[in-house]
Amino acid sequence: MPIAKGYAATDASKPLTPFTFERREPNEDDVVIEIKFSGICHSDIHQARNEWGNAKYPMVPGHEIAGIVSAVGSKVSKFKVGDRVGVGCFVNSCTTCATRDLDLEHYMPGVVQTYNDFEADGTTPTYGGYSDSIVVKEGYVLSIPENIPLDAAAPLLCAGITLYSPLHHWKAGPGKKVAIVGMGGLGHMGVKIAHAMGAEVTVLSQSLSKKEDGLRLGADHYYATSDAETFTTLAGTFDLLIMTVGIALDWNAYLGLLKVDGSMVVVGAPEHPVPVHAFSLIPGRRSLSGSMIGSIKETQEMLDFCGKHNIASEIEVISIDQVNEAYERVLKSDVRYRFVIDIASLA
Repeated sequence: MPIAKGYAATDASKPLTPFTFERREPNEDDVVIEIKFSGICHSDIHQARNEWGNAKYPMVPGHEIAGIVSAVGSKVSKFKVGDRVGVGCFVNSCTTCATRDLDLEHYMPGVVQTYNDFEADGTTPTYGGYSDSIVVKEGYVLSIPENIPLDAAAPLLCAGITLYSPLHHWKAGPGKKVAIVGMGGLGHMGVKIAHAMGAEVTVLSQSLSKKEDGLRLGADHYYATSDAETFTTLAGTFDLLIMTVGIALDWNAYLGLLKVDGSMVVVGAPEHPVPVHAFSLIPGRRSLSGSMIGSIKETQEMLDFCGKHNIASEIEVISIDQVNEAYERVLKSDVRYRFVIDIASLA
């Protein structure tokens, strides 16, 4: 079996360390990818440290993968050696469904996560992008537009689609007022994408420390949520509000910022339940919803949209031996705005 090198978590309390492992043998419908860059998502930290209680060790994190095709199976038709490609949060889907749902596959039973999971056979572990290669079924490989640098494209495979999907589903565009809560790895992508869709974009952040960046990336307005006056000034303003932060905030206060029939969509996952009062929803016929990544079909649509509008993530490239330090910096919000590992540093 092909031998791969990477970094792995071996225990919830230990740092990631070098790890050599076997990739599965490629099948006739598989694409073999030489990984060039892998983004660091906050969920990598949650899973490596077993904060969601489902960790499988050893674990090679990484589901924001950008690389180059190095080999293809005999039945692969969409990709060839040398193509620029990406892999996102899952590498198989609908494995226990009657049929694959191309639009909703990520919400259906039988999704196979890119790491910390098992292949459809139930026994072969999946290992992620903090490694030098990966083998993926053709239908779960994505084409990266030529005008997007591979390093800055990597975070689009999670952060990009996580924001594109709700913005697209709730029809952000001209005439719509959109608020992005949080100006981090997810939030900054929401600003760029909502702006490109033609919406009027407001950033709601704890402080004004990133205001200059927010306006540069496409926000029309920027407010500090630490100022109680913000919630008075903006009451009843927004058609759509996307909550990107993963800490427990007062969702009732944010629901009060919506217009009649406005929607608040949660994409960040707080560790503990957040109470919501019925009367934060009833008087304005407001909606509270959630959204999770996107299908392969929608993710390719997002990549094509980003290529058309020259959208990429704002990144800080690191070597793989800096991954543990990067995890600590993510927890301190000390990155603008996504860490990306240069996999060449494995050598």
